[in-house]
Amino acid sequence: MVRTLGAGRVVTTGITDLDALRSHPILRPFFERLLRPVAPTRTSDLGVGVVGYGPFGGMGYLHGLAATETDGLALVAAADSASERIDTARSDFPDLVGHESADSLGNDPDVDIAIIATPPVLHAQLALQLLRAGKHVVIEKPMCLRRVDADEIIATAAEMDRTVTVHQSRRWDRDWLALRGLTGRGDIGEVFNVETFVGGFEHPCRAWHSEESISGGAIYDWGSHHVDWIVQLYGSAPKRVLCSSHTRVWHDTTNADQLSLWMQWDDGREATFRQSDICAIRRPKFHIQGTLGTIEGHYRPVRSDAVVPGRGHVEHVSHHAEAPVDLTVATYDGALGVRESTVPPAPSPGWGFHRNLADHLLLGEPLAVRPEQSRDVVAVLEAGHRSGAGGGELIELE
Repeated sequence: MVRTLGAGRVVTTGITDLDALRSHPILRPFFERLLRPVAPTRTSDLGVGVVGYGPFGGMGYLHGLAATETDGLALVAAADSASERIDTARSDFPDLVGHESADSLGNDPDVDIAIIATPPVLHAQLALQLLRAGKHVVIEKPMCLRRVDADEIIATAAEMDRTVTVHQSRRWDRDWLALRGLTGRGDIGEVFNVETFVGGFEHPCRAWHSEESISGGAIYDWGSHHVDWIVQLYGSAPKRVLCSSHTRVWHDTTNADQLSLWMQWDDGREATFRQSDICAIRRPKFHIQGTLGTIEGHYRPVRSDAVVPGRGHVEHVSHHAEAPVDLTVATYDGALGVRESTVPPAPSPGWGFHRNLADHLLLGEPLAVRPEQSRDVVAVLEAGHRSGAGGGELIELE
C-alpha cells in the first residue's frame, strides 16, 4: 500500500526483512519505484535510431533486436553511408526508416534516442551532433578517444538536457555478474590485485579492429570493457598507468599485436589488463586476488558440430570471449588450508542495458552507466595508449 504523507510517501509491505527486499534483484526496483515521486506520464514507446547499422549480424542488428524486445523502446530508424546496409536493416526490421546520414537521422522527429554504432574515431563528433539535434544519445564503447572530448560530450548533454550513456554491455555478462556477487559479499576479502586477459594467436579481424586510424589503437578495443570492469570493481579510476606494447607478427596492420596495461591506485591496489593476438596459450580471463582468497576463470573453446547435406561434418568455432566462464573460488581456512569451489555464471539478465535505458528515461530510475564513469575509462585508455607509444612511460592521471 502507498500513501502520501506531507511531502513524502509511505509504503507498507508485508515483507519484514527490508535488507532482503533491498537486495532482491526483481523486487527491489519495484519497491524503489513506489518510493519515488510520480513517474513521467509518457505512454508511447521511445523511438530508437541506430547510426552506423553495420554489416549483417553487427551492432545495428543487436541494438535493433534489443529495442524490439524491450518494453518502452521501439526501433524506428537506421542510418548508414552504405546503401546496401540500409537495405539489410530494412530486411531485418521491415518498419524501419532508412537514412543516408547521421544528419538526416538527427532531423527525424520519430527518433528520441540515437545509438552511435560507428568505428570509435567518429564517436565524439557524432555524439555532439546528435545531442545538439535534441536526441538522447547512446555511444558504443569506447565513449571516445580523448578525455577532453568526453568532457565536452557530458557538458553538451547537460546543456541540452539530454541523457548520454555508453553501451558498456559487458557489465551484464553472466560471469562478470557472478564475480561481482562474490566480491561484493566479501567472499575473498579485500580485493587488491586484478588481472584480466583476452586474445589468442590469430590475425586481428575486420578493419577497425586492425587500423589505429579507425580504432584509435588496440587498447580501445577490448580494453574499453576490461578497464570498465576493473574501475567498477575498485570503485574509482587508478592514479597511474603504464603500458607496454608489441608489434611482432602482424605487420600488415597498424594496431599493436599485444599490450599489457598496468594500473595502480594510491593505496597500492593494482590491476593488469592484457590483450594479445600472438598468445598461443590463453591466460585466464579473470585472476582476482583478495585478502581471504582468489577467484579465477578460464576461457573455454566454443564449437558447434553439424552434419550438412552435401558437405558432411561441419564445425563452427565462435569467438571464445562470448562464452561465460565458470569461476573457481579458492579461500584459505586456518584449520583446513585452501578450499576450492566452483561458481557457475549468473542467470541471464536479458537486455540489461536497454532495460535500464528505458526505465531511466520513462520512470526516472538511475542510469546504470553514467557518462562520468565512461569518461574515467577513456582517461585510462588514452593514457595507456600514450604510454605504449612512448615505450612504456609511467603516466600519472589527474
